[in-house]
Amino acid sequence: MITLFPRRGEDKQPIPFLRGFLRHPKQVGSIIPSSRFLERRIVRNAGIDTAKLVVELGPGTGGTTRALLGALRDDARLVAIEIDSNFANWLRLRLHDPRLIVHEGSAEDLHRILAKYGLGTADVVLSGIPFSTMPRATGIAILNAVEHALCPGGRFVAYQMRDRVETLGRQLFGKARVQIEIRNIPPMRVFTWQKSGDTQPTQATTKK
Repeated sequence: MITLFPRRGEDKQPIPFLRGFLRHPKQVGSIIPSSRFLERRIVRNAGIDTAKLVVELGPGTGGTTRALLGALRDDARLVAIEIDSNFANWLRLRLHDPRLIVHEGSAEDLHRILAKYGLGTADVVLSGIPFSTMPRATGIAILNAVEHALCPGGRFVAYQMRDRVETLGRQLFGKARVQIEIRNIPPMRVFTWQKSGDTQPTQATTKK
């Protein structure tokens, strides 16, 4: 099972999170780590307790990662994909769990990353990376990668300050279930989609 260094609360220090925000302001969704209330909502919406393969995009300093591991089955896997090398190293030093893979790279390469580790399609993909601040083409590329990586019936959960991901995701996933978690600073919108059982892949375009 999971071994954590340091003890609860210490990995959610605002200083490393703030440093990451200053390094990559367009890639970090908030300067403050997620609250436990937001983490619980994400875990519940994603159905983590029944998933065998979960992917987290943009784990940051690992607060949500730990919540996912706490709910994950003993025989399941969690792949945390982080583009910031400092965050990725932070996670490797502080989260020690045989179910966890920390990969430094881009969410656009999701399918290739899963293949690298000999993994198939994911039951769940979660994303805290801010679609509202990235170029539209990048957002579309990431969502196409998510759709391709999800198994039929798989869930995509994105927690965001703004609703741009809902607009971008509608072409691929249809209408999202939207909730607002006010017990977080700042309040977060939680968008939940379930991929169609149709095995034919869908491709979103960058056309407005």
